[in-house]
Amino acid sequence: MEENLVANIHSFETFGTVDGPGIRFIFFMQGCALRCKYCHNRDTWRRNGGKKITVDELMEKILKYKNYITPSGGVTASGGEPMLQAPFLIELFKRLKNEGIHTCIDTSGMFPITDEIKELLTLTDLVLLDIKHIDDKKCRDLVGVSNKLELEFAKYLSENGNKMWIRQVLVPGYTDDEQDLLKLKDFLSTLKTIEKIEFLPYHNMGKYKWSDLGVEYELENVKPATQEDVDRAKKILGI
Repeated sequence: MEENLVANIHSFETFGTVDGPGIRFIFFMQGCALRCKYCHNRDTWRRNGGKKITVDELMEKILKYKNYITPSGGVTASGGEPMLQAPFLIELFKRLKNEGIHTCIDTSGMFPITDEIKELLTLTDLVLLDIKHIDDKKCRDLVGVSNKLELEFAKYLSENGNKMWIRQVLVPGYTDDEQDLLKLKDFLSTLKTIEKIEFLPYHNMGKYKWSDLGVEYELENVKPATQEDVDRAKKILGI
């Protein structure tokens, strides 16, 4: 085992209840190649930010909460984009599996599917896949890159039996167009391993982080999504 692997970690949440089933230990990793206009963790974009931590140190933290997160909860790697630090996650997840702890990754799927990624997915019990936008042009405008890789990633999960929860941030004026939602519905209907579909209502509570970094917040005039907005989107998707 490569016990000396080190990752850059932004922060921890020890009793999370929304990023996967049950009560979860969640750690947020540094580094992200996307530039989502609505990002509420703007300070995670830099890969070399945060605190350096070894697999041993993170396992020690997690095991303190083992009695709370098992058997119905587990551990979720979020970010930033956790898959950018795949070698660390492979080693960590191997050890979590040995402890009988459920493993989950919150990801955009915006990267090539390498052998390393494939190995990591064999150790991952659940993928929270955040589909940024089903329309490629609108995706590029919203997050800075094409949606091609994330849609390919979704298909890979489906074809290889990886359980997933599909998520999309519902941003008024950006991701709530009825035709786009119907197109998303059509795409999701082709996937076989979806266990849940969620709309995460856009909020601007992370706006201050952009300000702290001296960066313009482009969605300044976008109103937060309401429960009515979410209910409408869910109705269009039939969920």
